This record gives sequence, structure tokens and C-alpha cells, in this order.
Amino acid sequence: MVKVITYGTYDLLHYGHIRLLERAKALGDYLIVGVTAEDFDKVRGKINVQQSLMERVEAVRSTGIADEIIIEEYEGQKLDDIKRYNVDIFTVGSDWIGHFDYLKEFCKVIYLPRTEGVSSSGLRSKRRSLCLGLVGETEFLNKVAQECDCVNGIHVGGICAKSTAFMNAAMKELPVITDNYEELVEKADAIYLRSQPAEHYSQIQFALEKGRHVLCESPVVPDRKKYRELQELAEEKGVILMEAIKTAYATAYSRLLLLLKEGKIGEIVSVDATCTSIKSIEGSLQWDGIYEWGPTALLPVFQILGTNYTEKTVVMKYQDEERKHDGFVKIDFVYPKAVADIKIGNSVKSEGELIVSGTEGYLYVPAPWWKTDYFEIRYEDRSKNKRYFYQLDGEGIRYELVAFARAAEKGRDIAANIDHEVTECIAGVMEDIQSGRAVRYI
Repeated sequence: MVKVITYGTYDLLHYGHIRLLERAKALGDYLIVGVTAEDFDKVRGKINVQQSLMERVEAVRSTGIADEIIIEEYEGQKLDDIKRYNVDIFTVGSDWIGHFDYLKEFCKVIYLPRTEGVSSSGLRSKRRSLCLGLVGETEFLNKVAQECDCVNGIHVGGICAKSTAFMNAAMKELPVITDNYEELVEKADAIYLRSQPAEHYSQIQFALEKGRHVLCESPVVPDRKKYRELQELAEEKGVILMEAIKTAYATAYSRLLLLLKEGKIGEIVSVDATCTSIKSIEGSLQWDGIYEWGPTALLPVFQILGTNYTEKTVVMKYQDEERKHDGFVKIDFVYPKAVADIKIGNSVKSEGELIVSGTEGYLYVPAPWWKTDYFEIRYEDRSKNKRYFYQLDGEGIRYELVAFARAAEKGRDIAANIDHEVTECIAGVMEDIQSGRAVRYI
């Protein structure tokens, strides 16, 4: 029996895919099809896939052509699979000519001509692209605009800002540059908010009322009740309201959460996250440290330990004599069987690491942990330690935009990596600190 193996993403399965699979099957007696997982696609820089892994696997299975379907998850797996399944022929499309010649030492390699005039990229590009309007006055928005260029299905159509000083050359060429928020909303399909947190509620409400999707930098609103109101409004209008914390979309971060849930370090007893930087005070444009860093530091606490803590204590040190901007904040949480600690600040520098302690070992993410591309699981027996590496493109912004575009297209936020419960809990912590409840000042 002649075994043939081929690989692909098979996003939006089309006639060209089917013809390629048919020709691959004709090369032998048994066809193995490797469907590429999302995480591996991200590592390869292919982050515009529209369908989930399971949707793509089912699409391939429904053709009835594959005798066996496997998942491709890591670099070098093709050679491992050829050896594992005793493959005779490896085949892929002719656009990869020469790329897999190194496999000729282990099996026959055949490059098949692709069907002219049809591709997943072409089908994706024909779909209506989401016009995104940016709001705020920070250089960070230059990164957001740049990352939009890497994602199919979304493009920046304009920006609302009172000044253009922070904009790079590309931003200054946008079709719409205005200081009128209502004008931007009218001309966009979706809004990305990086404005002051105090402005979020009214801006989000207006956009949702107009039927626009909203991706908002955390905190969405520093108020539990108002967040619930906005989420209910989004559901009523059939649009998406999503919290933007780019760390949540880093492949490595998502992977570490799964490993913790699998019990790799035993029962989790403690989560410690630190996010600090030293920034000068810039008047009204300055975000307080609790807003700048708080949601990011709180994310692993609530995603790992949950939101049902029993006690919370907050200690704050102000950055200036007028007590307008917090410089350092330490928050301790007590859970029924665990504790958590976060340290954040704009006027203090510390090691920005994440440590999760368990009864069998601990997980360590080095600074800056919020740009997670590497972490370690360590044990008492050092020989069992394991390191994990995952490529991070665009600091996670790119993957966040992909999730937002997919959610907007499907009309539901199943692609979001942050549950509403977590967003609401973050809003609650912000609300308590803003009101001064249970805050000790030093």
C-alpha cells in the first residue's frame, strides 16, 4: 500500500483545495491530510485564518477524500509524521516548489500544480473588510494601524484626535482625520478606543447605539453596573463589545493557561504579577498606573484563580504632590484556597515577571511577561523542568484584531479570549479604587 501525506490550512475550503486533495489521493492508496492548527499558523505569520481548527477539519472530512486526518502543531512535524506513518509520498502545492526538497531523503516529494484563479486569500479579500476608526492620542495607535495591515478583513478608515503630533506618516494619510467623534463613528463599521477611561462609557454607548462594533482598551469602564449596561446594549443591537488586552491573545499566554488547567504544577496556591514602568506626568494625557497596568496584571489572576475572591486589600502611593496620578499600587487577593498579588506603577521600576506557584512546581514568565513568548515550568527535580517558546508577532495586537474581526463577522464574540465575567471583575476593581474603598495610602 502506497501512503501519501499532504498538509494545509484549508481555510474556507474551496474547489482548488478539493482538486489538490483529489490529485494527492490519486498518487497512492491511502491519503493522510494534515490540517494546520491556529497556533502553528500564527508562528508562520499566517494569522488571517477565518475558520476555527475544528471547522476546517470537518470541512476536509466532509469531502470524503482523506483516509486519515491529523493536526499539524509544530515546526518539524512533517518529518516526524513521515517516519511515524511510514509515508511513501509527500505532496503539496506547486507554490512550495523546492521548500520541502530536504524530505526527499526520506520519501518521494511531489509538487502539484494549483488550480488557477482560486485561493483562500482571494476569497477572504472578497469579503467585506471591516472599516475601523481609531480614537485617542497616543503613539500606540500607530502600532494598531500597522497591525491592521497584516490582517485580512479589517482596515483603518480614520482617526479621531485633537492633535496629529503623535501620528506617523502613514497615519496622516488616512481618509478621515477629525476631532469630531460622531463624524468618525458615522464613517466606520467599528471603533477602537484608546481614549481616556473617563470617556469610554459615553463613547461606547454612542457607537453601540449607532450599530458599531467596539474594541476598547481596558478598562472598558471602571464601573460594574455601567459595563453590564453596555454589554446588554451591544447584545440588543447585535454588535460586539470586546475588551482589548493584547496579552490575552499571545499564543504563549494562551498555552500556559491550558497547561495550568491540565494540572502541570498541581493545585495552584499563588499568582504574582508585576507590571511597572517609569513615565513622566503629561497632564490629562497621562493614564493612571491602575488604568495603564492594572487590567493586564489582573488578567492572569482572574483567569487562573477565577473572580470569586473573598478579600481584597489595596495600598497606593501617589506619583505627584497634587495626588492626581497614582505612582504605585499593590493589590492582594485572598481566595478560599489560594492568594494573589499584583504590583503596578508608572513611577516605580521592578522585575516585570509572572509567577504561578503550585503544589508540584511553579510556572515562571520572565520580564516583560505581558509580551509572553517564552515561559518555563520548574520542579523540585530540575531534570523535569521544561521550557516553552512561541513566536509573538505584533505584541499580540495582530491576533487580537483577528479575533475582533472574526467576532464582528460572525456576530458573536466566541473568538474573544477574555470572558465577560473577567472584564466585569476588572471593572469592579477599578471602581473600588476610584471610589477609595478599602484603599490605604502611603
